[in-house]
Amino acid sequence: MRVLLIDDHALFRVGLLELLERRGIEVVDAVGDCDVGLQLARDCGPDVVLLDLRMPVNSGIEVLKRMRAEGIDRRIAMLTTSTEEQDVIASLQAGANGYLLKDMEPDDLVAALDDIVAGKTVVATELTGVLARAVQQDRATPERDPAFSDLTPREMEILCHLAAGQSNKAIARELGISDGTVKLHVKAILRKLEVHSRVEAAVMAVERGLCARE
Repeated sequence: MRVLLIDDHALFRVGLLELLERRGIEVVDAVGDCDVGLQLARDCGPDVVLLDLRMPVNSGIEVLKRMRAEGIDRRIAMLTTSTEEQDVIASLQAGANGYLLKDMEPDDLVAALDDIVAGKTVVATELTGVLARAVQQDRATPERDPAFSDLTPREMEILCHLAAGQSNKAIARELGISDGTVKLHVKAILRKLEVHSRVEAAVMAVERGLCARE
């Protein structure tokens, strides 16, 4: 995997570069200048661009829009501290393939990058509820989808935990089962609902009112 990092905070850039390289990920470059980052995205063929959301001259979303307008067909993920709903939605609408948080565990970040490079849209687990609420505000709640009738009671239970934004480890602890068992159930849920990510499955469940909400 080849990663390009665009972030105006020098200490963060250096730290993340070292973290990724220790995990065997090639960092094409780590730059703070948006124009330089755009040129590198065009010319160096990174598999994924990690883009800071808040930068002093151009915001990450502005840079993202420029990339898409110029036909730069790279996988792009926002990497930020912002959990604001409008930032999540604006990023995805502008063409981001991921919305990740800077306080993620390193292994979770690497796993998210793997998924993004594989073609999935990934939103940090903590933001699943934010995304679901935003979708609800934009759409009328549809009737229950027949695809949900194919889920087993256990799969439906796990789906509701996904809709609450819980990680596999948290679900496993709460249900008293192994992480591996949770992963198998999640894989079955995605297959039955014909979606590619846990975020999509969670949003569908919340949209259709399938899970009780506090």
